Amino acid sequence: MGRDVDERKKRAALRKLRKAAALAEQGLGPPLSDWEKQFLEEVEERIETYGSAFADPLKGSDGEALSSLQQMKLKEIDKKARGKAKTGFGGKKKTSSFNKRPTPRVRQLDDDLVDDDPTPPTPEPPVRSAPKLVRASDLKPPDPKPPMKEAPQVEPPKKRTAFRVIEGGKQTE
Repeated sequence: MGRDVDERKKRAALRKLRKAAALAEQGLGPPLSDWEKQFLEEVEERIETYGSAFADPLKGSDGEALSSLQQMKLKEIDKKARGKAKTGFGGKKKTSSFNKRPTPRVRQLDDDLVDDDPTPPTPEPPVRSAPKLVRASDLKPPDPKPPMKEAPQVEPPKKRTAFRVIEGGKQTE
């Protein structure tokens, strides 16, 4: 019992499978493995028999002849048959936009130092002089403290108005 698959999609999937097999026979790329040949044959047979190469609707879209993983594998086989297969584990390395930028010009801290003399210079000792006596009249009087600014006058808070009971309001029982 087959699923309802659009005839155009079914024919397109068969055409892709047959084209990949024909390209592999031409020998443009490396030869297909036994597993890849068997994959192409079995998928083609299932599409012709059932209209679809997969039964679980969670593995692909409704109306499609191949599941998403089968489509991926078919693309890989097609690329391999054309001689454009990826190499190694990752295939083509993705380059980030950071690799295109020139290397930044960074100032090296060691470039500023001139190291002609390996011994560090010794600092000169401070010059000490004998203490001198000064008359008290020659000394300046200390500056008086600047007058404190007065704080702005703050008005005391107003008293709250008292509540009054107005007769004739809500009746209480």
